[in-house]
Amino acid sequence: MALYEHIFLARQDVSQQQVEDLTAQLTEILAQGGGKVTKTEYWGLKSLSYRIRKNRKAHYSLLNLDAPAPAVAEMERQMRINEDILRFMTVRVDELEEGPSAMMQKRDRDDRDGRSDRGGFGDRRPPRRA
Repeated sequence: MALYEHIFLARQDVSQQQVEDLTAQLTEILAQGGGKVTKTEYWGLKSLSYRIRKNRKAHYSLLNLDAPAPAVAEMERQMRINEDILRFMTVRVDELEEGPSAMMQKRDRDDRDGRSDRGGFGDRRPPRRA
C-alpha cells in the first residue's frame, strides 16, 4: 500500500471534540477501504493567512496514512461533501516520519521558559554616534 500525509482544516466554530470525531470518521472510511491511519496529530486552532469561507481561523489536523489509492479517493470525496472541512491536502511520501511532526516540535520549542540565556539589547547594540 502507498504512504500518505494528509492535512485538513476544519471550521473555527466547531469544537476540538468535533474535530476528533471527524478524524475518527475518516479513519473508519479508510479502514473500510483496506487502509489504516498510523498517526494522528491535532495541531490546534490557528490563524489563516487569508479568509476561507468567512473563517479567519481553522483547526489543523495531520493524519499519516497507509492506504490504497481508492480508499484515499473515497476519504477525499467524503471530505468535499462535509461542510465543516475548509481545505485538505494529501501528499504521497516514500516513508512516514517517526515521532512528532515539525509543527509539534515547534510548539515544544515555543513552550520553553523565558529567554534568560540571551542578554538584553543593551549589550549588543553599537554605540550611538553624534
